[in-house]
Amino acid sequence: MRLLLHVPKAPDEWRDAFVRALPGTEVRAWAPGPAWQADYAAFWHPPRELLDGQARLKAAFNLAAGVDATLKSLALPPGVPLVRLEDAGMGKQMEEYVAWAVLRYFRRLDDYARQQARAEWRVHRPPRHDEFPTGVMGLGVLGLRLAAMLRALGFPVLGWSASRKVLDGVCTFAGAGELDAFLRATRALVCMLPLTPDTAGLLNRATLGRLPPGAYVINVARGGIVVDDDLLALLDSGHLAGATLDAFHAEPLPAAHRFWSHPKVFLTPHCSALTLVEDSVAQVAGKIRAFERGEAVTGVVDRARGY
Repeated sequence: MRLLLHVPKAPDEWRDAFVRALPGTEVRAWAPGPAWQADYAAFWHPPRELLDGQARLKAAFNLAAGVDATLKSLALPPGVPLVRLEDAGMGKQMEEYVAWAVLRYFRRLDDYARQQARAEWRVHRPPRHDEFPTGVMGLGVLGLRLAAMLRALGFPVLGWSASRKVLDGVCTFAGAGELDAFLRATRALVCMLPLTPDTAGLLNRATLGRLPPGAYVINVARGGIVVDDDLLALLDSGHLAGATLDAFHAEPLPAAHRFWSHPKVFLTPHCSALTLVEDSVAQVAGKIRAFERGEAVTGVVDRARGY
């Protein structure tokens, strides 16, 4: 069996992990030129010509959960399934990050940080949990984990997705027709949506303005879902109380961007859930073995929907 590999960072670490996980498999790094015929390909930030001439490819694996960049940049052979990572060690990281962000706002730790800068001693009563409903936009593998985690922390949890989901203990909404009701009931909004033509710019002045006054936005998905200027305007007006942002239109975020200096914005460099080599390779290797046995696998991307 042959595996074609393309990863811009730590290529030797990835290769060695695949060799260990798939004994007997020849793993070769992609290089420009005549195609080395492979059975499977695994990649991150692939060049467009990566799969040119691949006549025997059975499946292609995107070494990340988001596939928007891959679908734009890569020429996929017809009929070859594209499979994305599902969790692969990212779920626990995402739970920790979102739990911290929600609790930071719930316990008003952002206010205390500003008070510290002014040497101001003032105590705030935290709200009750039932006064702080959290809403998760996007109920995929990671979104479902976040909804369960937030519920375990004692918050009322709402969930919104393009298609209907039924979850124990979570009030769910679906489709454009129920988006307003979801937003109006949400105090802390956690965005977990994939970036698709339908979600690009979805969080704009109109939609974010439907959140109740004093609401918070936490984006750990893709920067293209948020209209930056609209978010900034709602923060400036006081309608939104704060935003925690981990994904941006341009990365690295340009030094002149207002997010860096805005007093109500906390940002991180797209690190809420990093791809872990061993966990990711174990998942891909398991799915390759399933393909070889003729079994169905999960995580296959619907190219028409973009996720």
